[in-house]
Amino acid sequence: MADIADSDIESSAQPQDQPQVQPRGELAIRSLAMPRDTNPSGDIFGGWLMSEMDIAGGITAEHRAQGRVATVAVEGMSFHKPVRVGDVVCCYAHIVKVGATSITVQVEAWAIAHAAGGRVKVTEGAFTYVALDADGRKRPMPKD
Repeated sequence: MADIADSDIESSAQPQDQPQVQPRGELAIRSLAMPRDTNPSGDIFGGWLMSEMDIAGGITAEHRAQGRVATVAVEGMSFHKPVRVGDVVCCYAHIVKVGATSITVQVEAWAIAHAAGGRVKVTEGAFTYVALDADGRKRPMPKD
């Protein structure tokens, strides 16, 4: 279970014919997949996983934006493997683009299997957020 303690892991690009063995980005959140989040086959709903990923991306975007953000788009969602009850889902996030008022964060979800203990990438996608002021209006992204 040493994989659970991983925090800031950056990986180099993997050849196309080899699976990615390390998450890209920083660990943003970690959640336990519970029975209430399953479909009749016992797999975790994609919507639950997408919600966890949105939270992870939002934390990363909010930190960079130095304030409130809202999700405006999700692109390129790929569900690679199912998540089962008891798996620990780790969401890693890295910023791929910062615009005038928006930020795009690539989020990878990795699952640590309850029974086997191995870590595998289960889902990934790009989440775009817009920076908001106190009144909910778009505001400029701060400079680095």
